[in-house]
Amino acid sequence: MSDDPDSIPAHVDVRVHAEDVIRRRTVARTSVELTALGFGAAVIGNLYRATSAADASAAVDEAWDAGIRYFDTAPHYGLGLSEQRLGAALRPRPRTEYVISSKVGRLLVPNERPQGVDSEGFAVRDDLRRQWDFSRDGVLRSIDDSLRRTGLDRLDIVYVHDPDDHWRQAAEEAMPALAELRDQGVIGAIGAGMNQSAMLARFLRETPADVVMLAGRYTLLDQSALDDVLPAAQEHGKSVVAVGVFNSGLLSRPWPADGMKYDYQDASPELVARARTIARVCEEHGTSLPTAAIAFPGTHPSTVNVTLGMRDRAQVAQNVALHQSAVPEALWDDLRDRGLIRQDVPTAAGGVP
Repeated sequence: MSDDPDSIPAHVDVRVHAEDVIRRRTVARTSVELTALGFGAAVIGNLYRATSAADASAAVDEAWDAGIRYFDTAPHYGLGLSEQRLGAALRPRPRTEYVISSKVGRLLVPNERPQGVDSEGFAVRDDLRRQWDFSRDGVLRSIDDSLRRTGLDRLDIVYVHDPDDHWRQAAEEAMPALAELRDQGVIGAIGAGMNQSAMLARFLRETPADVVMLAGRYTLLDQSALDDVLPAAQEHGKSVVAVGVFNSGLLSRPWPADGMKYDYQDASPELVARARTIARVCEEHGTSLPTAAIAFPGTHPSTVNVTLGMRDRAQVAQNVALHQSAVPEALWDDLRDRGLIRQDVPTAAGGVP
């Protein structure tokens, strides 16, 4: 649920200014406050390629100096490596000053048949394997394991992670267990994180979820969340954290190139052409495609945060600079008029500034 842009647009001032990212919004019906920009820690768990421990630590330092105070991780990310690295970087810092989220649904257990490297996209050894488990006991064990790996005293937000094929157990066992912990004050907020929006809408409507982590379904190329999860969030007074805003890379550079990824696959020529058309309109309005991609989820009032993958200092500086860059409201109007985004995209920014 994280993108990993590798280039810094030439026109972007990469100096970090904390005042533009420390503004906070509260997860609806909770006391959990998120900075407008969040740090996605999948990449420091060696997503796609190895990242050194030094670079991972420096990325968190840079994010902290920029004013970022929301950090997201999961056991899935690097078979626990992301949680270990993020916890090590955050432990010396005042615990009341930041929010950390992790996820449940995949327990890490010994791998009886290791092949030497993880098979799910992370450049780590596969001494452990993932085991699906959305039971009450699995949730409690997963949280205990995450606390042990991070070395922290609590998690502020816990999401059920990718329960696409496990709706019943996630809704009937995992969510009630998380709700009990939330109501006891052990966790600040609970929810679900997925790459689809339809089931996330069910979590908002049918479970005690406070917030959902929406990956790639409210972007410049895909506004399908307007059909389900975003109306559900408004109807029930709940919140959305937007991730995957670059759709796996296609929206991450000012001019999309052939061979770039879209939703983890090679982008079709038609999608590349559409992204280039949007990029050209962005340029006409004095902004860039990745800047607009980051700003776009904030056009919906239920969005409380955008979280981006950040691998090293340079990517933190890039993401902060892009987040800071102004996007004229006229851009959204122009994209609507040209049929490049849906007509029901809200007309005024009501979420992340």
